[in-house]
Amino acid sequence: MTTPFLPTLLDDASRPFRASGHFAYHYARGKLSSDCIFRELLKRGVFPAEARFLDLGCGQGSLFSWLLAARALYEKGVWPGDWAAAPKPLSLRGYELMARDVERAALAFGRPHPIVDIRQGDMRAVDFGAADVVTILDALHYLPHADQDAVIDRIRKALPSGGLFLTRVGDAGAGLPYHICNWVDHAVTFARGHRLPRLFGRKLTEWVGLLESLGFVVHSEPMSDGKPFANTMLVCRVPATSPCR
Repeated sequence: MTTPFLPTLLDDASRPFRASGHFAYHYARGKLSSDCIFRELLKRGVFPAEARFLDLGCGQGSLFSWLLAARALYEKGVWPGDWAAAPKPLSLRGYELMARDVERAALAFGRPHPIVDIRQGDMRAVDFGAADVVTILDALHYLPHADQDAVIDRIRKALPSGGLFLTRVGDAGAGLPYHICNWVDHAVTFARGHRLPRLFGRKLTEWVGLLESLGFVVHSEPMSDGKPFANTMLVCRVPATSPCR
């Protein structure tokens, strides 16, 4: 992080996780400071001005803490002039499979929280409810391909006209960078106390083809910030005039 603003945002976003313990705090701080997607989502104004968010595979809720901290700073007038306005979250709902992460989220945000609700659940089975934005960051590849198809289809059906599905995936056609992604993924998963998963990747062209076949308008962009990874951000929008499928 290179500007005075970003350390302030990082401090504010990671502070709630002190209540969740040493690991949770340092994991959130490390993730939010080193992963470029959090910065770029705000800088580029990817999200709507205000929205109901649903994060599937949300972990301990680092994205939610980032969005809340960003909005608070924006409302205080502490915001870079060349960044888009910080989105206003109307609700922040998340589902996470790992009970340990859900408990860390509960300690960080408190229960009840005015707009944050993180629960244990499998994205393949939970009710998505109403949302304007659905996010899945670096989690789809844990699901077998048929389950990926089913989850994305349900997301498309749950989103309203103009809705947004945002995900980051690895490009299985990228060669060595893709394998490096998987090695890092396994290392982080192990460090978080979870067993090593089997991963189900796809080539970028296959991801885009699937999403477009379901009616999304897809924009893809590399999202590794110069690191030797094959991470790609997919910004998938429901056309504003499109009816629910």
